[in-house]
Amino acid sequence: MPKHIILDSDPGIDDSLAILLALASPELALKGVSTIHGNASTAQVTTNALSILELANASHIPVYKGCDLPLVKDSLLGPETHGDTGLGYAKLPEPKTKFQGQHGSDFIIEEIMSNPKEVTLVAIGPLTNVALAIRKEPRIVENVKEVFIMGGAIQHTGNTTALAEFNTYVDPHAAHVVFHSGMPMILTPLDVTYQCIFTKDDLDRLLKIDSPITKFIADATRFYMEFHDEYQKIDGCVINDPMTMALLLMPEICDYQDLVVDVDITPGVGLGNTFADFYNYQKKKPNIKVAMGVRPRMFMELFLERMEKLAKTIS
Repeated sequence: MPKHIILDSDPGIDDSLAILLALASPELALKGVSTIHGNASTAQVTTNALSILELANASHIPVYKGCDLPLVKDSLLGPETHGDTGLGYAKLPEPKTKFQGQHGSDFIIEEIMSNPKEVTLVAIGPLTNVALAIRKEPRIVENVKEVFIMGGAIQHTGNTTALAEFNTYVDPHAAHVVFHSGMPMILTPLDVTYQCIFTKDDLDRLLKIDSPITKFIADATRFYMEFHDEYQKIDGCVINDPMTMALLLMPEICDYQDLVVDVDITPGVGLGNTFADFYNYQKKKPNIKVAMGVRPRMFMELFLERMEKLAKTIS
């Protein structure tokens, strides 16, 4: 039986690659996508989600528009990282399908409560929809099977401020709600994702297959690679979100620690800083399983093989 998953996402270059990885993986049954502000506006990322699904012949998967703003702080979008549309240089046709009328947070609630202990939630954008769903229906905490979260920087520098990772910084108050909710969570922070670099050689391997999928990946990641080179001196680009998705398929990609994790919600330079109490000074029960070690090429081989198979089915 495939894993029943729902995706909360802000597509986004690497979010789009995570969607493609889910669609390329028969072990996963993607039941729907809820969208959230982040890499671009909620309206734009909702269009992107619909377009990506159509690109992969998966327009039957429903998309639900979520929150337009963070819970408390001002909005922050990422055009310098993902381009004005969120998809870099990629140009996809306007989607023929429409998003559903139900709010993204309500979709999360309905899926989890209708299938107790069976739904895996994959949250790879800011956590506003997830936090709102917890506030609306606290019982999802005990009824979700597990939650995979891409976010935070534990012992790694931030990629948005000196201390904060983008998803957590966009809505730190939502992250605070989710981290303290009691859900069974697996966190993939920058500590592991920033070791997983998608290189030009990896892209050239995919481009040996002539497909709309490989063209999209090339056009999207070219922008991403330019950003990483200019701002972070990285040769290639970090594909955070597919790495999180890959852990559903191959958990042995990472090594994990059960940690007491929190996020700073005080105004100032630490806002959005995700940190772990490694020595557990306050003797609290660990709240999150955190990926702290990674085998980068094991992940990349999985990703490349799945993209090659998907590309060969779509011409």
